Amino acid sequence: MSIELRDVTFRVGAEKHIYKTNLLLEPGGFNILLGTTLSGKTTLMRLMAGLEKPTTGEIWTKDGDVTGIPVQKRSVAMVYQAFINYPSFTVYDNIASPLKVAGLSKSAIKEKVHHIGDLLKLTPMFNRLPSELSGGQQQRTALARALVKGTELVLLDEPLANLDYKLREELRDELPRLFADTGATVVYATSEPLEALMLGGHTATLKEGCVVQFGRTASIYRKPATMESAQVFSDPPINTAVIKKQGEMAYLGDTVSWKVPEQLVSLPDGNYKIALRPHHLLPEGQGVEVDGIVQIAEISGSGSIIRMNVEGNIWVCETRSIHSYQFGEKARFVFNADHCMYFGADNQLIEQHPSSSDQTDITNSDRL
Repeated sequence: MSIELRDVTFRVGAEKHIYKTNLLLEPGGFNILLGTTLSGKTTLMRLMAGLEKPTTGEIWTKDGDVTGIPVQKRSVAMVYQAFINYPSFTVYDNIASPLKVAGLSKSAIKEKVHHIGDLLKLTPMFNRLPSELSGGQQQRTALARALVKGTELVLLDEPLANLDYKLREELRDELPRLFADTGATVVYATSEPLEALMLGGHTATLKEGCVVQFGRTASIYRKPATMESAQVFSDPPINTAVIKKQGEMAYLGDTVSWKVPEQLVSLPDGNYKIALRPHHLLPEGQGVEVDGIVQIAEISGSGSIIRMNVEGNIWVCETRSIHSYQFGEKARFVFNADHCMYFGADNQLIEQHPSSSDQTDITNSDRL
């Protein structure tokens, strides 16, 4: 079942939470809402579910215009980051509750509950109450109750946030397969770009109540249409700066320059913006050299994240090797200019050069 938002807005008093939104979400694959906290992800989901009514606009499904129809009369299931379970029900009864309401036989309920219980590793806990579970176990119970319903629309609002790392990784792999043959439209909200890449499907990037871009997840990552979309789809934050184009050359500050791509040579001279992903800024190697004044240097696992001041811009280097720097230290970093994305004064993408390393990022889903 597809769901379509037509010119939907949502306002609380004088404050606009969702600006005019047109969005068509189809079954088959995940539809991801990607944005930071307060970007509008949960509000959009509540509108889709019927928990909120749009201030203006309409919401359509195969049943027609469902704007204003309450959630109880829709085929929808929703799981929040904050788990919600019936405190007096066992885990088994929590999962079985929507099936009992639907009038399924005891044997059918048992089969479905055990199947989802095995998938989410809840079967040994069937006789426990929610108060006897860890936070991650309670969230798995809430997730199982939503999945077992078999609804046409499933809304998952950062459902893995409270799970331990290992189970989270397992479920990221399993969830797309779990929904593959259900025919359900699955909408998944996350603030993590890496999670969006791992789940695939289609992604809508959100910023301050606006859908910035919508399309295939890998395509948006490789070719964000706007600077805002590039910023949403990067963690650590993408490196940005204003450059000056003069003829065939781009100038960053007074000391850094490189030759612009051939496609940009014919553009009028003047100021433009660039964006460079943190893993394309390196502490060693060949390329365009920049001097960074180190602000913070962190070791993360077997890699390093270095934040620095480059010509008045705070940039981030993300590397898979260990590097130690002192606060205020001046250090040399390099980048390949082919990895730069160029934007006009209106923040619209001008040119991007896909590269083999970008393809590796998408395929391996191991970094941004």
